[in-house]
Amino acid sequence: MSMKKTIYVCCGTGCLARNSMELYEELKKKVAELGVSADIKTEYEFKATGCDGLCEKGPVVKIQPDDIAYFKVKVEDAEEIVTKTIINGEVIDRLLYLETSTKQRLRNHKESEFCRRQMKIALRNVGEIDPTVFNDYLEKDGYKALKKALFDMDRWSIIEEVTKSGLRGRGGAGFPTGSKWKTAFGIDTAPKYVVCNGDEGDPGAFMDRSIMEGDPHSVIEGMVICAYSIGANQGFAYIRDEYGLAIENMKLAIDQAREKGYLGKNIMNSGFDFDINIVRGGGAFVCGESTALLSSIEGKVGEPKAKYIHTTEKGLWGQPTVLNNVETWANIPIIINKGGEWYSSIGTMKESKGTKAFSLVGKVKNTGLVEVPMGTTLREIIFDIGGGVLNDRKFKAVQIGGPSGGCLPDEYLDLPVDYASLVKADSMMGSGGMIVMDDRTCIVDVTRYYLNFLAEESCGKCVPCREGVKRMLELVTDICEGNGREGDIEELLQISSMVRQAALCGLGKSAPNPVIASIRYFRDEFEEHIKNKRCRAGVCKPLTTFIIDDEKCKGCSLCKKNCPVECITGEVKKPHEIDIDKCVRCGNCMNICRFDAVKVK
Repeated sequence: MSMKKTIYVCCGTGCLARNSMELYEELKKKVAELGVSADIKTEYEFKATGCDGLCEKGPVVKIQPDDIAYFKVKVEDAEEIVTKTIINGEVIDRLLYLETSTKQRLRNHKESEFCRRQMKIALRNVGEIDPTVFNDYLEKDGYKALKKALFDMDRWSIIEEVTKSGLRGRGGAGFPTGSKWKTAFGIDTAPKYVVCNGDEGDPGAFMDRSIMEGDPHSVIEGMVICAYSIGANQGFAYIRDEYGLAIENMKLAIDQAREKGYLGKNIMNSGFDFDINIVRGGGAFVCGESTALLSSIEGKVGEPKAKYIHTTEKGLWGQPTVLNNVETWANIPIIINKGGEWYSSIGTMKESKGTKAFSLVGKVKNTGLVEVPMGTTLREIIFDIGGGVLNDRKFKAVQIGGPSGGCLPDEYLDLPVDYASLVKADSMMGSGGMIVMDDRTCIVDVTRYYLNFLAEESCGKCVPCREGVKRMLELVTDICEGNGREGDIEELLQISSMVRQAALCGLGKSAPNPVIASIRYFRDEFEEHIKNKRCRAGVCKPLTTFIIDDEKCKGCSLCKKNCPVECITGEVKKPHEIDIDKCVRCGNCMNICRFDAVKVK
């Protein structure tokens, strides 16, 4: 009797930071030592996969066909997993997935709320294949769409299929993908270029990174299909330099595709030539903007240009260029395989078709990578998939769209996540970062953080962005430090309006978004900082004084034991007290109190 078992170990960046590669090697070693049976001849195959999505619960180990998944696995668990599960099929309960809502252990994590409510298209292969093994991609219908495009479709029908799908750019602006391709197709100029934007720079965002790390061939296949349809022979993958594993896996995938005949000269004996070069980004956030990115590829300073001429008409070296981000490219093969109508049937909104990948981070229980149909509500993403707010604290806001997005309060939890709805709410889709905040978050301080980020990342080319964002940062910093004055809010809104209208590029025009949205939804918090000199969240230290409510304090002494400066006194089972003069306002007492007894005065 012969059997085959496949052991998948997540080796995405998050799990690698928790020693998943050492775990992978240890499992292989133990199987080699212990996996010999006289009665059953078993073949063991190991796959180091990309991100499995459940980043907070990594490293993740999956065993097939036993349909068992283990989480938060340590290197020292390897021998037990091999002897009990891989060899004998026994389940180790303590390593199974713990459902957030029911606190039950699940043998198959795909039965969890986190997985069941998702629909993976762009992320379809991430976590399911070894991205370094070429045949793994082929077994998932890899390059089937390219073959169909080259031999069963004409160039225009490919573009029509993409247009019919309703796919919009997943990198931020959401420009219709088919429209870009049509424009480039219609220009009778050579050479033409195809570019992948892998310069994902939003704080907290890692969707594109995970695709390049875990399924690089899907990006390559999408780019080749586009190149064939518009008549381009050269492509570039612009990847931020900090994404070491993404660069490594993309480079390997390009070499494999070239060796197997899916890149380079005479692709699949079709007579079509196309190749891709990798360009490493210099770390500037502004290079995520299309014209700045193209300038960087050309070897120039990454500065944006006025967009009175689109890149599809005059882009790289003045030639027609189609530029899309990683997630957009990853959608193309499956659209060609299954058809534009199939893709457009997913999602609930007229102008928001398909699915969108998000990095769900911040004060949420199930931190990770998710993909849902367009139109899914924020409540479903945060509370059903995400499991709710960490430590069951009160939800305060969710920030969407990176530094150029806005913080939306709880009244928007039933807002469908689509392009139009988010814009109406003074936010934006962006690349897909979603940061959840609880009641220990100060919105004024969050606004300061994003303005500081944008001020540092501004290329400085245009005055409205360079000076306007800097001045807004000064005003918000003063408010956080207790130096806010009457009229500061009005000045912030006035500058925001000016920057929105006068800035040169999309980064500058959207830079005021966090200010406008924060003031729109949390104006009372700004006014409290200015008028009452109080930070209700206890974050802005000059505006914070912590006290303990005698009626709520149970005298458990948890705050006392965890105070770093020993400024809390009190007997067990009696109300405690904070020495205000000794308190350093770290907020640790407020974070750990289980009875909501610690307050801001």
